[in-house]
Amino acid sequence: MTISVLHTDANTVAQRLQALSQLYRHGQASELMDRALDKLFQYEVDTSRSQLRQLENDLAEFERHYQMTSSDFYSRYTSGKTDDRMDFVEWASLVQMTDNLKRRIHLLGGVNQS
Repeated sequence: MTISVLHTDANTVAQRLQALSQLYRHGQASELMDRALDKLFQYEVDTSRSQLRQLENDLAEFERHYQMTSSDFYSRYTSGKTDDRMDFVEWASLVQMTDNLKRRIHLLGGVNQS
């Protein structure tokens, strides 16, 4: 039941975003819409950047502990050249979360932090 409710809500949001997009394409969006969207996007970018900083701090701890960059580690991890100890699973998850946040920031119009 919960899955279908979430699916319906996502469809409703998607439909509303399509309607909003059409308003913008036809020059019918108001200044209030512009300001609200700007604030929303800026809030999401700021929040994502804050989360990214924390993840990067966590990654730096793993890098110091294992004397390896996260990039080198992740290449080894995905090619099966590491074991499955909990630290490595967590580290790989942090790398993936970091990459996802960087993509999110980029999509929201923020500068992609490498």
